[in-house]
Amino acid sequence: MSAPHAHHDAGHGEATGQGHATRRGYLTGFALSVILTAIPFWLVMTGVIADVQTTVLLIIALAFVQIVVHTLSFLHVNSRSEGGWTLMTLMFTVVIITIVISGSLWIMYHLNTNMMPMGTDGMNGGS
Repeated sequence: MSAPHAHHDAGHGEATGQGHATRRGYLTGFALSVILTAIPFWLVMTGVIADVQTTVLLIIALAFVQIVVHTLSFLHVNSRSEGGWTLMTLMFTVVIITIVISGSLWIMYHLNTNMMPMGTDGMNGGS
């Protein structure tokens, strides 16, 4: 008696959009991933943009877009899947990683700035 009930639950999840993605969704994600990989490669190999900083910023922006495409298309992280817990977990992870990276950079910057090199006078213990 529980077997038909379990089968009904699996169908219900797909009907509400909580099931797996379709083949079309995977192919769209794959095509976007290929395009978002080919564009930076093309930018660097052809040298279309002469300014190196602009090229780097554009590549970084495309990398972030690709992260979003992978997260939505392949990891299925959205507000509907698993009652929104996957999205909340992702947001928590991003916050923690941001705190760790920015804190590490802040500490390294201030260590470098506040460490005073000792001159030859400081090592002799006087003048």
